[in-house]
Amino acid sequence: MELGVIGLGRMGQIVANRSLEAGHDVVAFDLSAEATAEAAANGAEPADSVADLCERLDGSGEADGKRIWLMVPAGDAVDATLADVEPHLDGDDVVVDGGNSHFEASVRRAEATDAAYLDCGTSGGPASAEAGFSLMVGGPEWAYEAMVPVFDAVATGPGGHDRMGESGSGHYVKMVHNGVEYALMQAYGEGFELLTDGRYDLDMESVARTWNNGAVIRSWLLELCEEAFREEGSDLGDVADHVAGGSTGTWTVEEALEQEVPVPIIYQALAERFDSRNEGRFSRRLANRLRYGFGRHEVARRDDS
Repeated sequence: MELGVIGLGRMGQIVANRSLEAGHDVVAFDLSAEATAEAAANGAEPADSVADLCERLDGSGEADGKRIWLMVPAGDAVDATLADVEPHLDGDDVVVDGGNSHFEASVRRAEATDAAYLDCGTSGGPASAEAGFSLMVGGPEWAYEAMVPVFDAVATGPGGHDRMGESGSGHYVKMVHNGVEYALMQAYGEGFELLTDGRYDLDMESVARTWNNGAVIRSWLLELCEEAFREEGSDLGDVADHVAGGSTGTWTVEEALEQEVPVPIIYQALAERFDSRNEGRFSRRLANRLRYGFGRHEVARRDDS
């Protein structure tokens, strides 16, 4: 299959690279010439504009239309990119939005776009470059089936993706996923905070490693706790009590309120994240470091000078 990838940041490069490794042809474009050059060095065909990318896909020989994956920041950037792409699309084409768009925006875009629009919640972050992502996809079934060879390549394999349902459902499931992620990070943080301030002088890396070998609460996030303590020390060194982000967790809580579904743990985790703009808690310092572990987000550091 020939795939156009627009947006070549950390995640977009992974989409392009994993597709290339699986034998697909990739045409790549980013507003950054350096990012486009990086994709070209890895084997992609570089394009110098969205229009150029679409023209190159037109010459691919694909009988079933163009296949384009957007990996641009959620919000205005998606709409701006769609505005550039849409003159080159028709009903046989498929566009995948792999960012963290709000599900209602995805429904709006699906209704307004001539091509089949797939909203694709993507989990795993840059740390999953080798293992592959988890992909939660919403949109027309025929378009999902058309993209399965690429989804197999970008995800962990056939079991790493599925069609959640109609348009919006992919980003809806990813939104709730992120709310659960907030709560899990908070739970690990609070547990390790009690151990740190508790009765015994403990090696937190050892605790995390032991829990990860057969314990009920073993997980990838707990593996990242072990990594954090190994690299930062049991006291987390100069990792700051500041946890960035919060949009998808906010959307989860807003949707829970609208549906009248109680989510007290997710809400409390979101509140802790917002309160982390104030200094003080070990649990939020660990959450700060965990965001680097799975998403390679910059670690905020304390200035103890």
